[in-house]
Amino acid sequence: MEITFLGTGAALPTKERNTQAIALNLEPYSNSIWLFDVGEGTQHQILHHSIKLGKVDHIFITHMHGDHIFGLPGLLTSRSFQGGEDKPLTIIGPRGIKSYVEMTLQASLSKLNYPITFIEIDEQLHYHHEGFTISAYALNHGVPSFGYRIEAPTTPGKIDVAALKAIGMEPGPKYQEVKEQNTFVFNNQTYDSSQFKGSDKIGPKIAIFGDTMPCKNEYLLSEDVDVIVHEATYIDGDRTLADSHHHSHISDVLKLLEDSHAKQALLNHISNRYNLSDIDVLYAELQEHYPHLKFKFVRDFDAFEI
Repeated sequence: MEITFLGTGAALPTKERNTQAIALNLEPYSNSIWLFDVGEGTQHQILHHSIKLGKVDHIFITHMHGDHIFGLPGLLTSRSFQGGEDKPLTIIGPRGIKSYVEMTLQASLSKLNYPITFIEIDEQLHYHHEGFTISAYALNHGVPSFGYRIEAPTTPGKIDVAALKAIGMEPGPKYQEVKEQNTFVFNNQTYDSSQFKGSDKIGPKIAIFGDTMPCKNEYLLSEDVDVIVHEATYIDGDRTLADSHHHSHISDVLKLLEDSHAKQALLNHISNRYNLSDIDVLYAELQEHYPHLKFKFVRDFDAFEI
């Protein structure tokens, strides 16, 4: 799996950063791409990447602020002409996302050539798709805002060919039975399949947050994940400004990373008060104070394998 940041700025686009958009490539589990938030200009960002809109079959919206949704109508209409014809799309987000999309398309006389299924969240969501489990919980941002926890499927252990050959079983269709079932029968004898294959491989776990102040649900989303994607709107100074705007201060984010036992954090939603040079300086200072934590301030088009 690979996560790509198409926009990493907060509130307003800048010359260095576009507004919020994240792409999650599900390979090798699926040939699909999921988007998390679609800020203004997201389809322009995609033009500079290999992402194909026809592969996007789910869009997850964290909350209804413009820097997270203003690019959605344009992207949806472009999908009709860029490989999306007759390919269903699911949009998941806070209550109101359905009326926003439908009213915008109606007012602009836009027609799509594919069906959309809307799933609106009130407090929480538990959703399953092709082996993936997606949980959503309400955050604390002054408006309905959600974080998503994505758990990839568990992959069955690899067949131990040498062990199977040792009991006389040559490669063939019977191997699939060994792979998929707890026991199998060969030459009138029942065997425990676990003795002939490696351990199952648990899929990656990712937590992607909408804007939020610290809250209890952050820990439900981020416990023991491989990656946290979290806003870092305020990365220096005291916490007064962050609190007044229902955002997290950098100290809150790093505390979450430490207490949740997540492996690393990718920090986005950077305020336009900081240019790239400012962030490099602040990052070096933070690394001195938190040498035991793995975190990074991401830029547009940064990509990470999960």
